[in-house]
Amino acid sequence: MRRAARFSAAAVIAVALATAGGAVRAQERDGAAMFRQMARVLQSPRCMNCHTGSEFPRQGDDRHRHIFNVMRGPDNRGAPGLHCATCHQSVNQAASGVPGARDWQLAPLRMAWEGLSVGELCRALLDPKRGGMTPERMVPHLGTSLVRWAWSPGRDHAGRERAPPPMAYDEFIALTRAWVASGAACPAP
Repeated sequence: MRRAARFSAAAVIAVALATAGGAVRAQERDGAAMFRQMARVLQSPRCMNCHTGSEFPRQGDDRHRHIFNVMRGPDNRGAPGLHCATCHQSVNQAASGVPGARDWQLAPLRMAWEGLSVGELCRALLDPKRGGMTPERMVPHLGTSLVRWAWSPGRDHAGRERAPPPMAYDEFIALTRAWVASGAACPAP
């Protein structure tokens, strides 16, 4: 009887551990699925134009090279004599179509996302060497005026509306918070 009780207790513990492990794996899968949805925004032109791997910014929904031969510059704010703030003010300029938000700049090259798969993008975001973003810092970063600009990008020089990311801002933030709360799992390679 004692031996059967020990066996039963061991079986209960094994089942509990297996169930907990299954719950953790399910949570990771759910987190990975959430990040795949987030990536639709992160890989949109509004984010990718500034998270470029080139020495110049991109612009437009087609992500063409920035006009006027604009370059990244040593501090990601444009070349000396032609800083981003020369044209990009703190708000969109209706007359010229020049977009604007406070602290307009390119993401550093270490934070370039071009050519990354969804899983690689996730791991790059969380890699301290690539920018030091942590899950806890992600939501505050997404609340900066520069990032929020993506959802009110205004019109271009020809009067055409720029496309916002493919998800409403509040939905994206709620999804990001849920992803962080779930453990910030990344999709498998």
